[in-house]
Amino acid sequence: MPSAHIDTFARDNLPPPELQPEYVFDLPELRFPAQLNCATELLDRHVAQGNGERVCIRAPGLAWTYADLAEKANRIAHVLVRDMGLVPGNRVLLRAPNNPMLVACWFAVMKAGGIAVATMPLLRVKELASIVDIAEVTHALCDAALADDMKRVAEQAPGLRHVRYFNGTDDDGLEADMRQAPAQFDNVDTAADDTCILGFTSGTTGVPKATMHFHRDVMAVCACWPAHVLKPNAQDVFIGSPPLAFTFGLGGLVLFPMSVGACTVLLEKAGPQQLLEGIRDFGATILFTAPTSYRALAAHGQALRGTPLRKCVSAGEALPASTRQLWKEATGIEPIDGIGSTEMLHIFISHDEAHARPGATGTPVPGYRARVVDAQGVEVPPGTVGRLAVQGPTGCRYLADARQREYVQAGWNLTGDAYLMDADGYFHYQARTDDMIVSAGYNIAAPDVEDALMQHPAVAECAVIGAPDEQRGQIVKAFVVLRPGHAADGAMAEALQRFVKATVAPYKYPRAVRFVDSLPRTATGKLQRFRLHELDHVALGRR
Repeated sequence: MPSAHIDTFARDNLPPPELQPEYVFDLPELRFPAQLNCATELLDRHVAQGNGERVCIRAPGLAWTYADLAEKANRIAHVLVRDMGLVPGNRVLLRAPNNPMLVACWFAVMKAGGIAVATMPLLRVKELASIVDIAEVTHALCDAALADDMKRVAEQAPGLRHVRYFNGTDDDGLEADMRQAPAQFDNVDTAADDTCILGFTSGTTGVPKATMHFHRDVMAVCACWPAHVLKPNAQDVFIGSPPLAFTFGLGGLVLFPMSVGACTVLLEKAGPQQLLEGIRDFGATILFTAPTSYRALAAHGQALRGTPLRKCVSAGEALPASTRQLWKEATGIEPIDGIGSTEMLHIFISHDEAHARPGATGTPVPGYRARVVDAQGVEVPPGTVGRLAVQGPTGCRYLADARQREYVQAGWNLTGDAYLMDADGYFHYQARTDDMIVSAGYNIAAPDVEDALMQHPAVAECAVIGAPDEQRGQIVKAFVVLRPGHAADGAMAEALQRFVKATVAPYKYPRAVRFVDSLPRTATGKLQRFRLHELDHVALGRR
């Protein structure tokens, strides 16, 4: 397809075709035209169809219609092109908490044919400098609240020549430039396979990678999981906690609501208390957050029953069966679980409320296919633990990274997750493939032990890893955060061990228990198991 990119950096650094996955476009709605700009489809289409006055974004003290957002994105696109010299294919670093201006900037980059490189607000200079270097970022749009680190990065990166700040008080900020820019902009006629997003992995392994996604990928994820599983409508009000720099957040809080003309609520701080208040104050109907937030929010189940909340989506990490049960009992809502990845852009295995099964992630989302394979890539029988392999309209394309060969093999995306598929075709998460614990010949999935521990009333959070052991090869080691009022001592460790033995197969119990104040997590709330491996192996309750 003819590319609109003048700066060909992205296309030049795509993995060669033989190292890319096989793409599947089985659904009629996945047959895209050769030229496609996702901003036209997600934003401008609503204005053109006469729905510009529908509320698009709400935030504390603010409400923008689709027409408002389109106008602001158009003005920013002019600033990017006219004042900042952007040409199609340039990379634009986007840096802000979840707020309306960040969304306007994202759409402006799409309209101008640029490539958005959104970053987590919690990242610091070293991490940002690495992203700027890997992506050869040339432009940046940054919230003034995060200006200090951005300025330090710009000083280190000679290629980052054009930076503007927004949501500040300076007369020379982005908003001042916008006031001098036209309200209309002719979107660049990008190719469907022009890269529009570089999504950096959230760092559970400690080594980030840049994933490349096309305009068609953005529209493909809107046509698959939300249309067939979530089934939202234009009257829905979305709310959630994941940062927009995380593809789970971009989809759940921008792409999916706007694909149906709905409204999204953006909160710069979205802990359980802020989510509870936001659901109540904005009348949210669809919630996106992680299992840890659902556990905390469950204590407010009665209050949530009095709101319009009707659908709840969990992703980012496995949803324990105990958390699913707790949430449903508290609110009456069956949570929708799913697994996605930055490499695949969004969710590819899931279930709707009517087909949920405790302990199961679900079945392949329409548009995707999945199977469980052994170390040689051969499909294994139902009930056998193996590596999850996926194909669909999206897939892994690492930017100039040798690890492409690890993720994509024989045309399949290998997500790094250990799964088994039951006789009914439901996929059950076991562990990350590099986190499966082998102890005295037994294969032990960390989530099984974690789910058992979470059922103990003293446990607030926990995480399980395999620790080296001379006799057993590995032992199960649990890191436990206790609820207030419980003593972190040997007696508690023994009590937890006995509880796990009585809850799951006894060989799975944690032979080492270490009490900690908190668990290491990424900015998206995802557990960083590699950080636990870095801690010393001294633990209470070793048996």
